[in-house]
Amino acid sequence: MALARHLGLGLAVALTALPLTPALAQAKDDPEAPTGGEADKPARHGGGVRLARTKIQPYIEVRQNLIKQLRPGDDTVTYTALAAGVDAQFAGRRTQGSVSLRYERRFVEKGGFRDGDSISGLARVQRDLIDRTLRVEVGGMASRTRVDSAGNGLVDGGRFTDSVSQVYAVYGGPTFTTRVGDVKLNASYMAGYTEVNDKDALQLTPGGPRIDIFDHSVTQNAQVSAGVRPGEGLPVGVTVNGGYTQEDISNLDQRIRSLRAGVQVTVPVTLSLAVVGDVGWEHAQVSSRDALRDASGNPVIDSNGHYKVDRSQPRQLAYDSNGLTWDMGVIWRPSRRTSLSAFIGKRYDSTTYYGSFTYNPNARHSLQVSVYDGISGFGSSLGSQLQSLPTDFDGGQDPFGGGVTGCGFGGSGGACLNGPFGSLASSAFRGRGINATYALTLHRLRFTLGAGYANRRYIAGRDTVLGLVNGTVSENVYVNAGVGGPIDARSNFGINVYEAWFRNRINPLGDSNAMGVSASYFRRLTDRLVATAALGLDSVNYKVVEDQLILTGQLGLRYNF
Repeated sequence: MALARHLGLGLAVALTALPLTPALAQAKDDPEAPTGGEADKPARHGGGVRLARTKIQPYIEVRQNLIKQLRPGDDTVTYTALAAGVDAQFAGRRTQGSVSLRYERRFVEKGGFRDGDSISGLARVQRDLIDRTLRVEVGGMASRTRVDSAGNGLVDGGRFTDSVSQVYAVYGGPTFTTRVGDVKLNASYMAGYTEVNDKDALQLTPGGPRIDIFDHSVTQNAQVSAGVRPGEGLPVGVTVNGGYTQEDISNLDQRIRSLRAGVQVTVPVTLSLAVVGDVGWEHAQVSSRDALRDASGNPVIDSNGHYKVDRSQPRQLAYDSNGLTWDMGVIWRPSRRTSLSAFIGKRYDSTTYYGSFTYNPNARHSLQVSVYDGISGFGSSLGSQLQSLPTDFDGGQDPFGGGVTGCGFGGSGGACLNGPFGSLASSAFRGRGINATYALTLHRLRFTLGAGYANRRYIAGRDTVLGLVNGTVSENVYVNAGVGGPIDARSNFGINVYEAWFRNRINPLGDSNAMGVSASYFRRLTDRLVATAALGLDSVNYKVVEDQLILTGQLGLRYNF
């Protein structure tokens, strides 16, 4: 699509787009939070108030790359890459965020790869237009992604093959907060667009049905609430809230829509502990159309490799839930460094669990854990993870392709994008899972760890071409670990390890396991010129097709302006 082809410019101005919470996301508003401890004090780093600073670093780079296939064959690919990019950090009083954007052009000298170019990047920035009243958040990403026949993907799988998909996402919107007497008012609107450019959009799983790969979607999320804290007019906190979410997925014109209204009551137990209960009404619905059929009854495929939509037929409901919902739990905030929330309730006609835990005892440690449950598509699921990135995340890049790595870490925590990439199938799903990140600075070394589990139960119209996947489940588990730091005054190193497991219960023959390790070295030759070297080993194991084992290496020079 035209938008995707020009999204490099869109990501460069990602200050006009925002990470979006997922459809049916669950959150607790500030009016209900405990007010004891140091929860409301300004954030500090290393014992001091964060200083305002802005750093923008444009660069150009040249790299010589080697890809050696060790299994199943012995092919060798060599290519030269020319790249230009920019890394930026914003930490002012009104503006906080990070942007990492890169354009790369590849010239193949030997092997089966083709010449080509790619855009990769990650951005999340927030700007206070009116102090403590009106804020705009923006974000986006672009990544080359390897997608296998079961729809499984790696965030940056570009070095396995040049038959990869480009994934783009941009999001944006405002948040308004004010007070009328003791009542705190909140309102927000978020909108986003996600696209996957895949040359083989219908994947044939070995021994199983075709998997329809996600094309694009538009997501909207509007939330309003009004509430008072405990002790402000009432002994308990009371908040009235309402929300609307919708994701329109182009594949078979799927639509995920939710309307919800509720009342939330917070009962303080201590200055740092509160019990929270919520009761409300919700209407959640998933619908779609069927594929256009030819004279023989077979679905028609369009020029982009996706099913053509039959718009002459009415929508078909795949899921419809309408009625009362409830949840209850606890919020514990003993200090600004520690926060815990845990909830259980009924939603989507079944039991739901969700919550979070953060622990930042000092500037050297940061731990974050989140448990989630919601109905969404790939687009809103990815948007939720983008929004959870810290605004001061590092702009780490894959040492070979220069693309986005699976996780981003900042001074107060981190987030990983691996969960949503566990499946790029087009169908809506009920998604549950857990994500965790931990970062440790020990002397001059930085250790990072990201891990998670995602479970997706797909929702599709039984009488549509996607009906074969309705009720089926896909899962993925991932682990990313890294360590890096200086060797001396002019050089530093990085080591990264990852592993990911993919399981598709509709067809176990499509299960796979990917793992890899890489080591990189950077040497500052002058104040602006940096030499780089990296070596990596990656493998992908399948149940049916032959396994892959790939050795990669690169040498390069980078000039920072």
